[in-house]
Amino acid sequence: MITPKRRQRIEALLERKQPDLQVLLDDVHDSRNISAVIRTCDAVGVLHFYYSRNSPDHVKTHRTVTQGAHRWLLKERIEYEKRAQFLRRKREEGMQILVTQLGEESRDFREIDYTLPTLLVLGNEKEGVSAEVAAEATHRVIIPMHGMVQSLNVSVAAALILYEAERQRQAAGFYDRPQLDEARRQALMEEWIRRDSILRKSRGRIGQ
Repeated sequence: MITPKRRQRIEALLERKQPDLQVLLDDVHDSRNISAVIRTCDAVGVLHFYYSRNSPDHVKTHRTVTQGAHRWLLKERIEYEKRAQFLRRKREEGMQILVTQLGEESRDFREIDYTLPTLLVLGNEKEGVSAEVAAEATHRVIIPMHGMVQSLNVSVAAALILYEAERQRQAAGFYDRPQLDEARRQALMEEWIRRDSILRKSRGRIGQ
């Protein structure tokens, strides 16, 4: 059985979720980077987390890095060959596609309006976002750099951009009222409580 306090924490979590602030990792290889991005996604209320891999290998999450954050997101793997199609569908749904990429047309990430439905795309550690994915961008964004290197670690970049989104959405009151409708919140509530109860029972824990 779940305690009333635990139920309240999950309810509060769902009331702050931002279903129209989403993230896609484009062929990011390092599982610890992936895990760190997941943790930041949970921290700012992201609900939908997508990833693609140019490899059949399973993507591992490190629980010591996520600290359980992976359990409070909806994670979906996008077929590598269908990434562009996926992004076009998101645009048709009314989302702006932000791609992190260095270029003359790239904008400072702080210039973007994150109160709009937004899908943030970050590329892998070596090549960055692929040309195929970048072609689907509404905006290409950069994080200003004043040193010798031209990019940050992908998990650090994700944190900076997502917390700018959080700042804007907080100021606009997005966290003060549920962004998910009640039916969706209840469906997720039931599923997450069931899963949480099973996990905590297996660990012999029934507390907070």
